[in-house]
Amino acid sequence: MKFPSIFRTSSPQRFDIKPRYYDPVKEEIEERTSRIKQELKEEGLISGDDENPMGYGAGIRGSFSNYRGIKQRDTNLFSSTAMIRTIIFFGLIAASFGYIYIGPEIFTYLTYGAVIVGAVYFFFRIKKQGKR
Repeated sequence: MKFPSIFRTSSPQRFDIKPRYYDPVKEEIEERTSRIKQELKEEGLISGDDENPMGYGAGIRGSFSNYRGIKQRDTNLFSSTAMIRTIIFFGLIAASFGYIYIGPEIFTYLTYGAVIVGAVYFFFRIKKQGKR
């Protein structure tokens, strides 16, 4: 059973090897068909424009025509998960050292500080939304 954690742990990489098989019969068939197609193109019995029998090229060309550019990331400092983890980590360290040196009153001080910081954050966030 995995316990929840605020830290990201790495997972082991899986070993995945795809073996290659050499099939001389298949290779000979592909070589013969390509040689016959080349001879038929030289004689003019088939057109040389049919390079892609599956029709993959048209879909790829069409998908690039709708390109709108790379979407920019949100650069807000508090939207980053790593920054939030860092703030929580330093808050826990401050609470533990404060409890050792000041006593249980540190929790009251930290609560007041968190409320003030949260109020300032939401004030600027609401102010920023009002400009839009």
